Amino acid sequence: MNSSSTEDIVETSKSGAPRVLIVDDAATIRLYHRGLIEAAGFEAHEAANGLEALETALRLSFDLFLVDVNMPEMNGYRFLEEARRTPQLSAVPAVMISTEAKDCDREQAFAAGANLYCVKPIQPDAFADLMTLLLEGRAND
Repeated sequence: MNSSSTEDIVETSKSGAPRVLIVDDAATIRLYHRGLIEAAGFEAHEAANGLEALETALRLSFDLFLVDVNMPEMNGYRFLEEARRTPQLSAVPAVMISTEAKDCDREQAFAAGANLYCVKPIQPDAFADLMTLLLEGRAND
């Protein structure tokens, strides 16, 4: 990064719609989540791993993160830990969505900074309700 402050380079949504970052290494899952997000009237962006997600989140402002657990480069737990340590990202709600369904997986997600934990595949109606609930909370901040 150059010597300018991070706040100077963060872009906000031009459409005014809430902006959601999908973080998943599976292109089909990103496509599925993108469809649900856009159908709900939100703006969707994608990252294939946690490292790419951090770079994107530092460049653009987001209202919600949807994060997979198992990814190359940087897994979802590590992404959330880094996001929670970064002032401009620390308050962005995060939903971890994974095929991992054990209690220990859920506990590790919350310890890393997730606000919610969902097991794939998430149903479209439930997904839209979760996004709306989390984003309404952001709008009232």
